[in-house]
Amino acid sequence: MTLSVNTNQPALIALQNLNRTNDDMQSVQTKINTGLSISTAKDNAAIWSIAQEQRADMSALGAVKMSLDRATSIADVALAAGESVSDLLKLMREKVVAAKDTSLTTTSRQSLNADFQGILKNLTQVISSAVFDGANLLDGSQAADMTFLADADAVQAITLSLQNLTLGGTINTLLPTDDILTPANATAVLTRLDATMSAVNQAVGNIGTQAKQIDAHSTFVGRLNDVLETGVGNLVDADLAKESARLQALQVKQQLGAQALSIANGAPQIILSLFKGQ
Repeated sequence: MTLSVNTNQPALIALQNLNRTNDDMQSVQTKINTGLSISTAKDNAAIWSIAQEQRADMSALGAVKMSLDRATSIADVALAAGESVSDLLKLMREKVVAAKDTSLTTTSRQSLNADFQGILKNLTQVISSAVFDGANLLDGSQAADMTFLADADAVQAITLSLQNLTLGGTINTLLPTDDILTPANATAVLTRLDATMSAVNQAVGNIGTQAKQIDAHSTFVGRLNDVLETGVGNLVDADLAKESARLQALQVKQQLGAQALSIANGAPQIILSLFKGQ
């Protein structure tokens, strides 16, 4: 090996190795700091692109979950109100059947009719109060069936059908003007009341079925989001135990590289000994 004060090849090689070690250490420290083996497109453009697409789907699924949660709340409110309406109709039927008794006095019949009218008003109040976030499935205020997001591309939708339970409708055929002041009136009301009870129970059952579908789909969306998150993690997450071991090894290598560079830089001092005594 040629000794020269102008060129120190061992020092250059030692410096290159030390710089490489420093670069590796910086990479490992970035992985430890971020928890990601691929945090930028520079690390691996293909994997980073795939991960970004999956993250976009995860964000969209967050919006889908929010939409489904709103649908669940609207359906739950409608179900609670619908079940209350069904219970009120049962009470109403009791009053109507009692009013068919021809032996009743006028006072008793008026009392039954007052109870009947009170239940009618209560029924209307329950239906008008079944509102969540401005939506009411039961009072006929909505123009069309309500649809909610079902997938990340907003292509598919899940539906809540309107069930108009207001008086005088196709489901609830009772009228605000109905009374049971006579046996004949009670008989006429009972016929429509029985049909109404059957139709209302069917309508509430329809809401319950759709609410169950929404709950099931919401559960699926939550699981799908978890699977996507796990998939992204498999692509880009760093193995921190492995990186910790690498960091310790690189720290030792860095110290050895610094010592090697120091030794290589000291080599030209040997030249001075060749000129002693000159």
